[in-house]
Amino acid sequence: MASLIRPLNISSQTRALSRSTAVASQQIHDPDDPKQVALYKLYRPERVTPAKRGVELLKTPRLNKGMAFSIYERQYLGIHGLLPPAFMTEEQQAYRIMTKLRQQPDNLAKYIQLDGLQDRNEKLFYRVLCDNIKELMPIVYTPTVGLACQKFGFIYRNPKGLYVTINDNSISKIYQILSNWPSTDVKAIVVTDGERILGLGDLGAYGIGIPVGKLALYVALAGMQPDWCLPVLIDVGTDNQELLNDPFYTGLRRKRVRGAEYDALLDNFMKACTKRFGQNCLIQFEDFGNQNAYRLLDRYEKKYCMFNDDIQGTASVVVAGLLACTRVTKKKLSQEKLVFLGAGGAATGVAEMCVRQMQSEGLSEEEACQRIYMMDIDGLITKNRAAHLSDRHKKFAKELPDTKNLLEVVKTVQPGALIGASTVTGAFSEEIIKEMCAINPRPIIFALSNPTSKAECTAEQAYTISNGSVLFASGSPFDNVTINGKLYKPGQGNNAFVFPGVALGAVLFKVSHIDNSLFLLAARKVAESVSEKSLNEYSRIYPRLKDIREISIKIAIEVAKHCYANGTATLYPEPEDKELFIRHQVYDVEYEDLINRTYAWPAKDSMHGFPVPVIRRSSMDEE
Repeated sequence: MASLIRPLNISSQTRALSRSTAVASQQIHDPDDPKQVALYKLYRPERVTPAKRGVELLKTPRLNKGMAFSIYERQYLGIHGLLPPAFMTEEQQAYRIMTKLRQQPDNLAKYIQLDGLQDRNEKLFYRVLCDNIKELMPIVYTPTVGLACQKFGFIYRNPKGLYVTINDNSISKIYQILSNWPSTDVKAIVVTDGERILGLGDLGAYGIGIPVGKLALYVALAGMQPDWCLPVLIDVGTDNQELLNDPFYTGLRRKRVRGAEYDALLDNFMKACTKRFGQNCLIQFEDFGNQNAYRLLDRYEKKYCMFNDDIQGTASVVVAGLLACTRVTKKKLSQEKLVFLGAGGAATGVAEMCVRQMQSEGLSEEEACQRIYMMDIDGLITKNRAAHLSDRHKKFAKELPDTKNLLEVVKTVQPGALIGASTVTGAFSEEIIKEMCAINPRPIIFALSNPTSKAECTAEQAYTISNGSVLFASGSPFDNVTINGKLYKPGQGNNAFVFPGVALGAVLFKVSHIDNSLFLLAARKVAESVSEKSLNEYSRIYPRLKDIREISIKIAIEVAKHCYANGTATLYPEPEDKELFIRHQVYDVEYEDLINRTYAWPAKDSMHGFPVPVIRRSSMDEE
């Protein structure tokens, strides 16, 4: 019995959290301020009694409340007798789910259970996720989502998104596919072609798990309405021979299509999305291969409301971590030298965002680029290699000897920060970490490669070798580390600190284009949100995960101010109180009444029996 009772402590914490959430949502406006009350009535979401009834309603995740339906709702909606006769609160249901979840044998089993919950009861899924975000975010997203993608053919249960293939290559055909999605109010699309899923490579159609997981975080971490979200997989084949031979594979069994036909498909997809859902529909690109990621960003960023999270989101969150570190080192970012191990789309995006921050601190673009050193698979990017470098890499090329030795580069450059985006496990060796410690009293080491198995070093290695002096961040979560009796809480440089807030602002204020300045604003807001206690007591350089939703709202407010100032926000009229407007639009994980309240009319207007003149009924009046 004791083992069954023990989780109640966890539940009591959940109750406190949910109560505080509910209270916060009820106190968004001041009921004694007539102006705020008027804005509340203007901004609040309105309840609409569902047209669905009976079993159909119970099979609709957006409406289903399980045993939380009241007796009135059960009778009115035709579900009385279809449910067990018990009545549960959402809190009881959440406790039941978490108790069962913690009994699962591994994280993949937990992922499958949560996936099933999302298929049955949307509100409860997000309630459980929001109340246990630190515990469950590694399940619904990295690192478990990577394993789920690899096993997707085996664990597939119900459709979660749309598939657009190379065989559907026209605006009309793609439009018809988009029209098959049940929601007509889509405002945010996350799309991938599955070519570079996390650090796992080409997973083809199995990559659908990434946009599904990403949009779950849109809802949980920013309060985006689930009905606004659409996950899409662009299937142009796969070059992964293992998948082509996999009997469970769920995608096209052909090699990847590239070149003009691929570009035409993407062009048609973008046109079809905006034709179906409007020009302001946000389209987030996720996990495209390096050869396409930057190219497609350049192709579409001025034409559509879109961004690439691997490039811009990653860049923003890494710069946020670096800015938080400057509060400890007492040096501006423009005073540091940075060495990047990895020069793919994500790493190059981070480098370019660092350049923008350094420029804001007074350096020229050329001076800022001179402080950044990048290494790719062929070694240090130098001017000797200029003939074979892309334009984005040329500006970071240095007048130094060619080398593939990271330790040699660290000794030569004497950097303040070492940033890993290479997916090379253990690339930050003990010798390299010790060299960073010899150069800096508080060395900055970011091992950002995902999933955890691909990280350049572990948190324990970084803290142990540096004797706790390192300012460490990783791409996937690591457990806390204790060194000499002191507790260290490694920060996770998770894009989730950034992309939900940017997306929320872009969607709510109908932003026409998303530029890099928004991501720099977001980085600064995230860095400001790190408490002094986190920095000084735990050496944690990112905010607590449970604060992300509030941070997202703050970022959305900054996005609104910036975009109205430069004319890219098209929501009219401009909300008078932007924070109040945002808070009334965000998703609430508490159950709501499904049936509209009735109200009375004046008696004289609702009176029956107006006198009717006598009508002659000739056939009836005859004798």
